[in-house]
Amino acid sequence: MAKSELLIPPERIERAILLVRGQRIILDEQLAAMYDVATGQLVRQVKRNLARFPVDFAFQLTRQEFSNLKCQFGISSSWGGRRTPPWAFTEQGVAMLSSVLNSDRAIEVNIAIMRAFVRLREILSTHKDLAAKLEKMEKKLGEQDQHFQVVFEAIRQLMSPPPGATKKRRIGFHEP
Repeated sequence: MAKSELLIPPERIERAILLVRGQRIILDEQLAAMYDVATGQLVRQVKRNLARFPVDFAFQLTRQEFSNLKCQFGISSSWGGRRTPPWAFTEQGVAMLSSVLNSDRAIEVNIAIMRAFVRLREILSTHKDLAAKLEKMEKKLGEQDQHFQVVFEAIRQLMSPPPGATKKRRIGFHEP
């Protein structure tokens, strides 16, 4: 096993990846924990190098998005906590962080995160293929469904008693 895989379990990285504004992102706080630096230090490095982080690499969440995340994950908003909304980093933004944070750990963590993004992309493409196959089968069944309806109707007719058939009388003593 590679050193970067042992450093952070892939499952932890995959759980940290969120979908915001139609993009898969990781929040600054989670990245800082993975890089083993303070969140403020990570954000300072990003702000010092804003030219390296265009909007499609990193962006700061709006207050509404931050509020939605707090509700979704049960983050406490009382006593302490963040004063500003977090930064969100896309896959390209995470790759750019390795040039801003100069440490061996940053490089190893970036490798692990890139592998997690690739794995996630592979899983999603597999699901798309499966969804396409299911849709094709549904269309095929839709055409065959009409044929089955005819067969089911014929079976129902065979199961029903013929018209004019009377009920058979039960054998034995009957009370009046």
